Amino acid sequence: MSAEHIANIEDQKISETLQKVKTIALIGASSKPERDSYKVMAFLMNEGYQVFPINPLLEGTTIMNRKVYSCIADIPSPIDMLDVFRQSKYLYDIVVEAKQANISRIWTQLGVTDIKAELFALENGIAMIINRCPAIEIPRLRR
Repeated sequence: MSAEHIANIEDQKISETLQKVKTIALIGASSKPERDSYKVMAFLMNEGYQVFPINPLLEGTTIMNRKVYSCIADIPSPIDMLDVFRQSKYLYDIVVEAKQANISRIWTQLGVTDIKAELFALENGIAMIINRCPAIEIPRLRR
């Protein structure tokens, strides 16, 4: 299998995920406009996704007129995908929490990887897009 073929398979997986997803829980949301998580949240909302920010330190406040939740379990609606802006060392616990909440898709931002978490996801039928950013991938795939 060529590198180009693998890249095409990955692009197809990303496109299919983005088409199926309507609701996203953004873990590690920030209220600071200069932070990447804030910029990506704004981008996703502008793309038409319903985004639920998660940050226990900001619980009860709002980011871009969206109520901030402490954890996935607090969100009152079904979630199609997690977008993870946390350090890699937290990813395994996030994947476990996703399984408990019946979330079948996880997207990890640039630099967020953990083989143990990825294997757990694979074993539990959770699709992962790893080490990518939707604010980069969506415009790239449109070209």
